[in-house]
Parts: sequence; C-alpha cells; structure tokens
Amino acid sequence: MATDYDTPRKTDDELNEDSIEELKARRNDKSTSSVDVDEFEQAEGLELPGADLSNEELSVRVLPRQADEFTCMSCFLVHHRSQLAAEKNGQPVCRDCAA
Repeated sequence: MATDYDTPRKTDDELNEDSIEELKARRNDKSTSSVDVDEFEQAEGLELPGADLSNEELSVRVLPRQADEFTCMSCFLVHHRSQLAAEKNGQPVCRDCAA
C-alpha cells in the first residue's frame, strides 16, 4: 500500500477518537480488494524438480584449464594459481580446502 508522507499525521488523541464502526468499515474495505488469480495459469510457470531436460542444450562456453590455473585434488574445482595453498602428496590443494 502506498503511503503519502506529505499528509499531516494524526496525534494520539485523534487516533483514539476513531469510532469502532469506522475501523470495522476500513477492515472490510481491505478484505474485499483481493485479486483473483487463475491457479492454472500460475501453475504453468512452475518447473518441477526432476523435470526432463534431455532436449535442452547448454548455452555456456566451456574453456579448457588455462596455464595459470590448477585443479584442486580435494574439491576438484579449477582455481587460479593465486588460490594455491599447498601441495599434499604432490597434489595441489586450494586455500578453501587447506583451511
């Protein structure tokens, strides 16, 4: 609901003066302003887990590992050389896995 910040605010005395009937009328007005939503149209946009994506193609270009990158032997992710923490048994390990 939009709020007009330029309108004068009511004092505590004015808030207490609102009649019960006026408050009930406001509550009823708010409840009748609901929006009708077609459940079928809403459900069409949902994608269920395990949906068949066999006809989909990747739209991402995959690059081979570069000369300044390494594959961590713990998490098997490709990292830049600046992320190399140590080598365990001759295998490179990234900073995240070494911590």
